[in-house]
Amino acid sequence: MTRSKAIDLATDYFDSGHFRDDLQRRVAMPTESQNPERGAELKRYLEDEIGGSLAAMGFDFELVPNRRDQAPPLLLARRIEDPGALTVLMYGHGDVVNGQEGRWRQQRSPWQLQQDGQRWYGRGTADNKGQHSVNLGALAAVLQARSGKLGYNIKMIFEMSEEIGSPGLWEACVEHAQALRADLFLASDGPRLAASRPTLFLGSRGALQFRLALDPGNGAHHAGNWGGVLLNPAIVLAHAVASLVDAQGVILVDGLRSPPVSSRVRELVRDFPVGGDQGDPVLAADWGEPGLSPAERLFACNTLELIAFEAGNAARPVGAIPAQAQAVFQLRFVVGTDWENGLAHLRQHLDAHGFEQVGIELQASAPATRLDPDDEWVRLAAASMEQTSGKPVAILPNLGGTIPNHCFSQALGLPTLWMPHSYPSCSQHAPDEHLLGPVAREGLQLMAGLLWDLGAQGAQVKARRQSSTNV
Repeated sequence: MTRSKAIDLATDYFDSGHFRDDLQRRVAMPTESQNPERGAELKRYLEDEIGGSLAAMGFDFELVPNRRDQAPPLLLARRIEDPGALTVLMYGHGDVVNGQEGRWRQQRSPWQLQQDGQRWYGRGTADNKGQHSVNLGALAAVLQARSGKLGYNIKMIFEMSEEIGSPGLWEACVEHAQALRADLFLASDGPRLAASRPTLFLGSRGALQFRLALDPGNGAHHAGNWGGVLLNPAIVLAHAVASLVDAQGVILVDGLRSPPVSSRVRELVRDFPVGGDQGDPVLAADWGEPGLSPAERLFACNTLELIAFEAGNAARPVGAIPAQAQAVFQLRFVVGTDWENGLAHLRQHLDAHGFEQVGIELQASAPATRLDPDDEWVRLAAASMEQTSGKPVAILPNLGGTIPNHCFSQALGLPTLWMPHSYPSCSQHAPDEHLLGPVAREGLQLMAGLLWDLGAQGAQVKARRQSSTNV
């Protein structure tokens, strides 16, 4: 059997309709991690759907408890051919955001896979059931092409909590570090740079979500009888918000601004197109950090976004000074940002601008991660993808969004490669989430080619990296 045969088998998996059948079965399971009533579905997806699929490929698997209260279990699986051989750790998440029934166009059900041209609609098609279904299908094709022997070991970890911040994933990686020990991490999540552009990303921007709040303690009072003599928390908070980021989206808090962009990162991302696919939003002219390209702002720069502002009820306003006001921000940041002191930087800034009354509450955080773009694993993966597709590969030092990559790069100390099988306008997390059929088909080919090449070249890359580390 040959590399091309493995790719042909992966292609046939798609063309025959078997990929569609598997994805339909998985989409039909309403694995909403935000819904406390879905606990049984979350476990069933891990044990029956993923566990059953892996067992058919010769994996041993177990469900391990989540150390966070009320969080669903995780699945650990292994397929060991030689304990001393190259070992690859793969990952996926089977949970999805709320289905949002009744809000999908053409009365589509989020729990039924429905095809309309190249778009395959259904909750989880892009995030993440479609993507890990691609990887499982590619793995099965390579095993078949190699007569059941990969030439290396595969381990997997699946979680069911990613859409609520992956509670317990870090702890599981630490607790089961020996069982998850590997040489390389390989997974799929997030979007490609564009639908037509095979993409490899090496980490993610970090995230710091915080809430600002102001409650003078007066309650709400008639705006005519008390206006002009009572502090209006909405007005004060609006000015506090404006002190953090200007009208062009530039961060004004010194400690939250981007670290200098390295020449290597700038070289990689500077000329990448951002948007332009059908359905993509229109980019704002002159938005964000001046002097940078859109791609540099998205992949190599910090951004501070106001994602919610609340005071009173705009849908049903009353003539009263609101009792309180609150605003929620997300800072997306790159490696080198002093994010661990982020709240201290905010406090210092707000106090210096006269907003001592405004409270700050941390809601969520995750560190930024990035593999060296010149790592040998990156070169192997990019060359493999170009050989398979005949297209140039976009290598992103980090995703613009945030995924739990630190659990693998930091807790387990692994070099991390992500090959996404979705695209920016997939309506991820929204009604009408969809997978593009041509991207899934190409993803099967790309992943099959890379899994084959890991068997042919991975041992040599592992040896060279170990040799350079020991020098």
